[in-house]
Amino acid sequence: MQARRESVACCGGVCYISKNFSAMKFLPAMVLLLLNSPPVYGQFEILPPGLNFTPLKAGMQEPRIGVFKFSSTSDLKVDIGNSVDLVGLELQSSALKLTAGIDFMAYAFAANAEGLRLQVEAVDGFFGGNISACGHRGESGLSARFRILHHSAHMADGHYIPWTKTWREGREPIPFTRDFGEIVIAKKSVQNFGSTRYYGGISYATLVRPAYLKRFSFLAGAEISFDRLLGDMAGKPLNLYFSYNISAGGTPEYAASHQVQAGLKIGKWFEKGVSLYLSYYSGIHPSGEFFDTRLSALGAGFTVDFF
Repeated sequence: MQARRESVACCGGVCYISKNFSAMKFLPAMVLLLLNSPPVYGQFEILPPGLNFTPLKAGMQEPRIGVFKFSSTSDLKVDIGNSVDLVGLELQSSALKLTAGIDFMAYAFAANAEGLRLQVEAVDGFFGGNISACGHRGESGLSARFRILHHSAHMADGHYIPWTKTWREGREPIPFTRDFGEIVIAKKSVQNFGSTRYYGGISYATLVRPAYLKRFSFLAGAEISFDRLLGDMAGKPLNLYFSYNISAGGTPEYAASHQVQAGLKIGKWFEKGVSLYLSYYSGIHPSGEFFDTRLSALGAGFTVDFF
């Protein structure tokens, strides 16, 4: 039996199907028509350049690549991760840009090093996605980011003593999980000296382990950058910056965690670059495996931004 075939004809933006052309050929034609048609409500974009909502500089649970070295010990915090905008829509009726993307990140705590091998004690992993809304890049205004993330923590072999077959300090691995949604609203302002950003946010976890952890958590902070004080390097601006983040979570009692960061970024503030910084953190241990302990750490580090 001969397969039925259909054809498609378009007039005035409306397509009609006849019976001599296959559906498999009709679908690509429709996709091409949509991508090449004049935008009505806004300009749609696949893999838009840059990042619509850049990570919070002093936030602990942000996608980044870098290392933070504690000054008092040989401990390290190693970050590996990134956020990528997959699709974007710039609305014609306003200066608003909407994007949707994915977040994959992890950070590890290394308590010490033996030879050239890091002794990683714990690893926290995050994966999920985000929807962001922001004014056009480089302009002042409000912006927002909504994330849905899975967070799980795992004890690693650096916390294990193989010759005694015991865990250090008697602390054994626990199942730690937070599946949460988070919304952050920020006010960005571009000034003659550089830029400022103030933000606040709240998150709610639909699943927590251990079960007695509080489901709500909160955060707020500020960033200020100066791009004209130090000139440039190889044609790239040098940004002197200061940032502060405060967060509050219940483990199970609510307690505040603070991080202050001061540094230098080589590259435009809201674009790709390398940052060198000094930082002080005091609060709940960022690793889920040590959620019931507190950490105070002063040190130096670097990050690489892939905006």
